[in-house]
Amino acid sequence: MKAIFLDRDGVINQERKDYVKKIEEFKIFDNVSDAISLLKKENFLVVIITNQSAINRKLLTIENLENIHKFLKKYLEKNNTSVDAIYYCPHTPKEDCSCRKPKPGLLLQAALDLNIDLKNSWMIGDSKTDLDAAKAAGCNSILLKENEKLFDIVKELISNNKKKEDGSNG
Repeated sequence: MKAIFLDRDGVINQERKDYVKKIEEFKIFDNVSDAISLLKKENFLVVIITNQSAINRKLLTIENLENIHKFLKKYLEKNNTSVDAIYYCPHTPKEDCSCRKPKPGLLLQAALDLNIDLKNSWMIGDSKTDLDAAKAAGCNSILLKENEKLFDIVKELISNNKKKEDGSNG
């Protein structure tokens, strides 16, 4: 299976300097459900890979994180789509775990759990740590720049993928 790994904060929802700690702070960007729908139509698994150090910083409980993710899943369901899995790292950078991006632990675990072909998969993120994790996992990556929308990146990725499959070069 091929997959699209999505970073959460800054890609799916508005990032906050003080962390997203409750549902009221979780602001989903426009057209996220459309982007995920497009990916699902192209037979990609969609997996969220997110660092959530606010947990071990004692700013966010696992229960609140799960509630935020349930909210996201319900939102996507209302818009006739879904993600296949959500993986998160609760550790702070100082803990030096193997699952916190830029390390590839969560991508490798998802690949193992969901039988994902990393060489034909992509990580879409908004920071260098996302790209570094993808590279370390043997996966392609796309940097979502500040004013870019996930929907536009996904349309371009699918278009380029189809051109590649058709054997055309542009």
